[in-house]
Amino acid sequence: MNRRDFLQAAAVAATAAVVPKGAFAAEKSEGEAVRLARKLPRWRGFNLLEKFNVGRNQPFVEDDFRWMTEWGFDFVRLPMDYRCWTGAEDPYRLDEKVLAEIDAAVEMGKKHGVHVCLNLHRAPGYTVAKPPEKLNLFTDEEAQRQFDFQWSQFARRYRGVSSSRLSFNLVNEPARTEVGLYVKVARRAVAAIREVDPERLVISDGFRWGQQPIWELKDLGIAQSTRGYQPFRLTHYKASWVGGGNWAEPTWPMREGDRVQGREWLVRECIEPWKKAAEAGIGVHVGEWGAYNKTPHHVVLGWMGDLLPLYQEAGFGWALWNFRGSFGILDSGRADVDYEEFRGHRLDRKMLDVLQKY
Repeated sequence: MNRRDFLQAAAVAATAAVVPKGAFAAEKSEGEAVRLARKLPRWRGFNLLEKFNVGRNQPFVEDDFRWMTEWGFDFVRLPMDYRCWTGAEDPYRLDEKVLAEIDAAVEMGKKHGVHVCLNLHRAPGYTVAKPPEKLNLFTDEEAQRQFDFQWSQFARRYRGVSSSRLSFNLVNEPARTEVGLYVKVARRAVAAIREVDPERLVISDGFRWGQQPIWELKDLGIAQSTRGYQPFRLTHYKASWVGGGNWAEPTWPMREGDRVQGREWLVRECIEPWKKAAEAGIGVHVGEWGAYNKTPHHVVLGWMGDLLPLYQEAGFGWALWNFRGSFGILDSGRADVDYEEFRGHRLDRKMLDVLQKY
């Protein structure tokens, strides 16, 4: 056995040893994962960013789960950076202390009736953020081995937890490659998960940053996740990480010369391609959507008021980016909002009201 295989086997054994037998009660029904993947529940909720970046890497907060439930929501997506729990020198060495914080989030979801979706926002070999990864997930065998290893460990850790409570979202917004190369990566990762836990609900983001359904994965029995960031010059106005500082202040509908981006444009660009996927038996969820805090508040609410009924009519659930923070309903830092004090936080009541309506 070579060193890499030894380390992988040792990590598997270590994970099995530290998770108490029966820590996650078996809640399995035959064919549950594929059944859910064909027609997802209309889960609605938020992204929680405690492990979004290795520089933050905080425990998840139970009040987030508690308040979501109080307001009628039932879904969290956890976009995570694998470096939070993965050894820098040894990618097959995992930090049990950090993984226990993810365990806690899964249990918070169970306690409060919130579905938890684990996502590798930064995965071995791929990220939409900076700095880029040293390896390439789509072309490097070693990156693919590490990616498979990550998901096989989560599969082993949560084997027996119902897919109605927990799902795996493979990698955030695949892009900058050929669709066939991503499909190969997704298929082998799903195989690694199912070898350990055949009944885990798996979700793939759509191609081109979540914009396009991936028909080549239809036979795999997994769901797919799209995005709600259109029009981009509205949702990311003055966002420094995409160069939005010089864009014209957005309106809703958006008008550029003779071009109008309004409700009918949303239907054509954002809804119809994914309705076709749903009608073909691919479960669809909107894994991220929302608008940055520099977009005028009345514009954001008008845009949401058109987009959310379309998601509702199509049967798509969603997760706002984020819960607390610059896209969210708590502590968003908008300059044009009359915030309501809420348990030590600043609540955007008008936005919450719109979200609750749909």
